[in-house]
Amino acid sequence: MQTLRHFWLDFVIGAIVLVVAFLYGGLAAVWLTTVLIIVEIVFSFDNAAVNAKYLVRLNDFWQKIFLTVGVLVAVFGMRLVFPFVIVCLSGSISPMEALRLALEKGDVETPGTYGYILNAAHPSIAAFGGMFLLLLFLDFIFDSEREITWLKPIENPLQKLGKLDMLSVIVAGTFLLVASETLVDNVPERSNVLFSGVLGIVLYLAVNGLSSLMEAREAEKDREFEEADRASHGHTALLAGKAAFSMFIFLEVLDATFSFDGVIGAFAVTPDPLIIMMGLGVGALAVRSMTIYLVKNGTLAEYKYLEHGAHWAIGALAVMLVLSIKFHLGEVVIGGVGISFILAAWLTSIRANRREAALEQSQAAEPAKVP
Repeated sequence: MQTLRHFWLDFVIGAIVLVVAFLYGGLAAVWLTTVLIIVEIVFSFDNAAVNAKYLVRLNDFWQKIFLTVGVLVAVFGMRLVFPFVIVCLSGSISPMEALRLALEKGDVETPGTYGYILNAAHPSIAAFGGMFLLLLFLDFIFDSEREITWLKPIENPLQKLGKLDMLSVIVAGTFLLVASETLVDNVPERSNVLFSGVLGIVLYLAVNGLSSLMEAREAEKDREFEEADRASHGHTALLAGKAAFSMFIFLEVLDATFSFDGVIGAFAVTPDPLIIMMGLGVGALAVRSMTIYLVKNGTLAEYKYLEHGAHWAIGALAVMLVLSIKFHLGEVVIGGVGISFILAAWLTSIRANRREAALEQSQAAEPAKVP
């Protein structure tokens, strides 16, 4: 019951959306919307795990902003407005024409339809989102100050390499160049992929840099308060003000990059953009609640490798997004790989916790040595 308390609003909104779907398109629309809700929740668990890592550093006010204003951006911005913008830009058509095409529900394989135009923009979207996510993964894996490692034979050497300045950008840029040369056949599309990939790198560096700058200023301004707070309560003050706003923007961009493959892949389920928005929107709301649940219950701290699994899932998603420029991997493959990393990290965390508990019990059971 304590767990359900975090998700009651999702159930209510989900029920309302399914009623709307029934009025809109009958039982077929209800079924398609339900499928999209499940797909979004299952395939976005890694998103929730990563978001929780950053959300735990925000105070209650900004966590509520993330769950309210952030949801509006995620649902209406990424699941409805973003596809319309892409269709308008890619097809060189007006918003009214894009709306007309959307309401026609044309097949994704038919040239000139809403789904076809959006799918044609996939290489550029994949390059942009892939580079943003890849940098997020590389910054984590190359962090030489990280105390806990999960896949030690791989992570320990990479941590040592991380002492080289800007290594993440070098690796991401090299990967983008190789991908554009090997995965894209025609020159105009190759230029679009390169431009989009570089834009993803620049946006990550800009947003992450701004977040770090604001956080540093906030920490400097509140250093005395934090020291007193730690002394009396044993924890560090949470981010607020400009630092929290910068972190909120970072989380919104991060959520957007996670949404790219889901929005494109949803057209494999249905070409109807309204059903897509309803299904993915409810799923996105549930993922937000899942993020809050992970933060409130300290799940990331309890399962120490969960954060690592989430970042490895991000790295895999980044690579697969770029590979999807040429190869059709499918939502099942992409989501399955991410979930596999999360489950593996969760299971190894449980095993590690049991070993530590057994060791503590054995040490406590040893008779005290007489001096």
